[in-house]
Amino acid sequence: MELKQILKRVDLFRGLNNAQIDQIASISQEENYDQGVVIFKQGSAGDKMYIVGAGQLEVQVRDSDGTTYAAIYLGEGQIVGEMALIDQGKRSASVMAVENGTTIYSIPNHEFTALCERDTAIGYIMMRNIAQDLSFKLRHRDFDPSGS
Repeated sequence: MELKQILKRVDLFRGLNNAQIDQIASISQEENYDQGVVIFKQGSAGDKMYIVGAGQLEVQVRDSDGTTYAAIYLGEGQIVGEMALIDQGKRSASVMAVENGTTIYSIPNHEFTALCERDTAIGYIMMRNIAQDLSFKLRHRDFDPSGS
C-alpha cells in the first residue's frame, strides 16, 4: 500500500488534510528489515518514530529482573516510538522485525520538529492526537476487567 494511504489510516495523523499528509510523507524514510533484525533497543535514545508499512514488528519489554517478553505485535498502519517526536527520551521497549521483508517508515524527530515550525497547524493537530492517545492509555492502564 502507498505510504500516503497508510498515513491517512493512522490515528496519529487524524485531522490532517491531503497537503499536510503529503508533507508528513515527504519527511518519512522507508526502511526494510528481515526477520529477527532489531530496529531499536530498550534504553536507547529515541530519535525517530515508526509506521509499519508491511510485515510485522514485535515490541519486547525487559522488566526489572531482566526478563524479556513480547508485549505486543504491530502490523500495517500501526505506529511505535511516537514519544520520540516529543522528548527524544530513552526507549521503553525494544522492537524487532518478525517477518522477512518488513517495511517501516521512520520520521526523524528533527525533521518533524522543523516541519511543525514551518506549519504550526500540523504540530497542533498531531500534539492534540498524541495527548488524546496518552490520556486514553493512562486512564486505562490499570483497568482490571475482572472487577477484583
